[in-house]
Amino acid sequence: MNWERIEGNWKQLKGQAKEQWGKLTDDQLSEIAGKRDQLAGKIQESYGITKEAAEQQLDAWQKSRKDSDPAI
Repeated sequence: MNWERIEGNWKQLKGQAKEQWGKLTDDQLSEIAGKRDQLAGKIQESYGITKEAAEQQLDAWQKSRKDSDPAI
């Protein structure tokens, strides 16, 4: 699934992002609105990890969305 599809389906996928990154609040996830760079920044900030580590987590999460529902 490409990131534009994630962004377009953010309301549905926001809950899955919350499951993956439980430290992010509902308000933060709503503000992010599916924007990858903003999500990476919030993950980095909330978990105290590097930008590269946040990007790796996002890549893995994006791939798992593709694997679980290729129609999205």
